[in-house]
Amino acid sequence: MTIPIKNDWAPILNQASLTPTYQKLRQFLAKEYQEETVYPAMDQIWEAFEWTPYHEVKVVILGQDPYHGPHQAHGLSFSVQPTVKVPPSLLNIYKELENDLGYPPVKHGYLKSWADQGVLLLNTVLTVRKGEAHSHRNKGWEQVTDMVIQKLSERETPMVFILWGSPSIKKRALIDEQKHTVITSPHPSPLSAYRGFFGSKPFSKANAALIQMGQEPINWQLPEEV
Repeated sequence: MTIPIKNDWAPILNQASLTPTYQKLRQFLAKEYQEETVYPAMDQIWEAFEWTPYHEVKVVILGQDPYHGPHQAHGLSFSVQPTVKVPPSLLNIYKELENDLGYPPVKHGYLKSWADQGVLLLNTVLTVRKGEAHSHRNKGWEQVTDMVIQKLSERETPMVFILWGSPSIKKRALIDEQKHTVITSPHPSPLSAYRGFFGSKPFSKANAALIQMGQEPINWQLPEEV
């Protein structure tokens, strides 16, 4: 089964889909989606890739796994649907954004404007069972996202990788740091944000790196309305 992607991610993700690990993951997911409530909806699993094509990626923000509450996750790390209350991790991201660049928080959590500018909002694991954080960990997603990171690292045009939390930071070994910039910190969740996420200034650091690479910086200020 090919992965339903229509842009230049297609050959990369379809290569990943041929591995035995992915075949086992697919069987697991088919059962989970049939018997449990799983987020995001099946047709949104690959949304981050649809919105940010491979050759347009300038920044990767790597989280852990999707939100596990109703109507939250829609395939992009940290982003929620426009009408959904902003979750605590994203509130902390907004606090750091204001501290770093002076942009006051918006009232929604829909991060599409970042994705449209080349920010790949990726998790290490792309699905989760309702109400059970990390429930799809070690089922095969990590190998898929390893391949994604490796293929991004191989790309000629340099980019910035922002790795938040231990599962994300483990992927640092896959990145060619002679070419790309890597920014790491604890995860923005309320459990860990005070251990070094606050004050880490990832947004200004990412833009400084992009400018040094000769690229346009990201406009991190989200629109008030979506």
